[in-house]
Amino acid sequence: MHFDVFNGDADGIIALVQLRLAEPKESVLITGVKRDISLVQNISVEKATSVTVLDISMEKNAEALLKLLNSKVPVLYIDHHRAGDIPQSDKLQTIIDTDANTCTSLLVNSYLNNQFINWAIAAAYGDNMIASAEFLAEQEGLTELQKSQLKSFGIYINYNGYGRSVDDLHFSPDELFLQLVEYSDPFELIAEENSVFHQLEKAYNQDMQMARNAKVIAENDNCLAVELPDEAWARRASGVYGNELANQSPEKAHIVFTINTDKSYTLSLRAPLNNKQGAGDICAQFPTGGGRAAAAGVNKLPAEMITVFIEAVSQYYA
Repeated sequence: MHFDVFNGDADGIIALVQLRLAEPKESVLITGVKRDISLVQNISVEKATSVTVLDISMEKNAEALLKLLNSKVPVLYIDHHRAGDIPQSDKLQTIIDTDANTCTSLLVNSYLNNQFINWAIAAAYGDNMIASAEFLAEQEGLTELQKSQLKSFGIYINYNGYGRSVDDLHFSPDELFLQLVEYSDPFELIAEENSVFHQLEKAYNQDMQMARNAKVIAENDNCLAVELPDEAWARRASGVYGNELANQSPEKAHIVFTINTDKSYTLSLRAPLNNKQGAGDICAQFPTGGGRAAAAGVNKLPAEMITVFIEAVSQYYA
């Protein structure tokens, strides 16, 4: 029994879309909302004959990964997050690159020699790897309209991955993957009337209209912090709104705080686009925090630590 384990955002879903278009395979899909990253532990070690893991930190899944390797289960692991100590095993094949300008779908694209490059470009846009997406799009000779369509699609798929639970999402990530993998080229899907592209576009525009009225709780030369309420629309918009803010003011770090039911905060941190490093290291200093150099988050930050977090970000990028 093969298991495909993947992050529920644009990068994780589209990485798997590319792989399964290249190599169709019946598999058990294991995924969740974007912040649900301890996914390898959900694999049945007894049933697994092979495993693919995409776009989730090896560091956060080290124990479960070792169990698979100790049980002689072959694992292909492709990711761009902090990896920690990579186990030495002839059962483990890794493609790990933590460079701030790459993402898992771009790593898969290289692995597949550009077979489904339009999908990879959409994923790079969705993961806010704008320069990398534009470079590939130029290489492919895409028109401005085509670039705009792939950018929008990537953002919509990414937006769909944010939520407290799958109930907050418009499509569960496994359901969305199954819809996308039917198309070898995203432009085919974009052209279809009332396809998932158009459904997500409508939902995204509604949520973002509300997010753009977010309360500013701190602003200085190095950092802008905003607060969103404990609402499903806010949880969905939080990450992509952070990306939008980062693109508008590339010299600043941006923090989007979203209130949790217990009055703690989930936060998304975006490093300045002109200085894409440090976000993962900052968030890792706080309980339930982690991520990569350019973008990271904390799942449950106590309200009394908001000021401390903002100060840590402001000082880091001073």
